[in-house]
Amino acid sequence: MAVDPKFIGKKYPTHVYEVGKEKIKEYARAIGDNNPLFLDDEKAKASKYGGIIAPPMFVVVYAAGPLGQMFFDGELALNFMMLVHGEQEFEFGEVVRPGDVITTESEIAEIYEKKGKSFVTMETISKNQQGQLTANARWTFVIRG
Repeated sequence: MAVDPKFIGKKYPTHVYEVGKEKIKEYARAIGDNNPLFLDDEKAKASKYGGIIAPPMFVVVYAAGPLGQMFFDGELALNFMMLVHGEQEFEFGEVVRPGDVITTESEIAEIYEKKGKSFVTMETISKNQQGQLTANARWTFVIRG
């Protein structure tokens, strides 16, 4: 069953995420990135950043809330069993640090059909507590058959 394009423009509640140093370290270890800026307090403190920072792709952690809201939206009725990740695009801004409070707004940007599959794209805009952009992202999902 096709995803109804009437949901283009649908926004989900703003998601707020407070970044923790241990979450940054856990994420870096999970993806196998041993960069001392993400893991080593002393080396990160001696860097131009003055402390631990998050890997750019940490965006998948703080933008996960709106994506989950879309996945389980009863109105949208995505067939989760047939959903696969299609692609993603990112524009990164300010470095994310422990203690940052990231606010993410989201909107369904596209819904279209192609070769018997539904494509749904969500855009997220994430900013830190000072209103500085940390990441713009486009997440495209494919619902097969």
